[in-house]
Amino acid sequence: MTANPILLQKKYCRVIECFAKQQGLSLDAALSFFYHSEVYQLIRDGVSDMHCMSDAYLVEELVQEDSQNKE
Repeated sequence: MTANPILLQKKYCRVIECFAKQQGLSLDAALSFFYHSEVYQLIRDGVSDMHCMSDAYLVEELVQEDSQNKE
């Protein structure tokens, strides 16, 4: 299943804003992290319908990915 590109862009915005706020990052830093993340690749490629997951779920996935990268 593919998502509407406009709706997907809006979802990206919401997820990035929430991730930035939760992690205390600038929007630029959060944006850069998001677009280089595995989460973004999975959403973009339509894997497991990740685009259907809630914003909060996707933010949590980003937080986990970030913490794994810091280890």
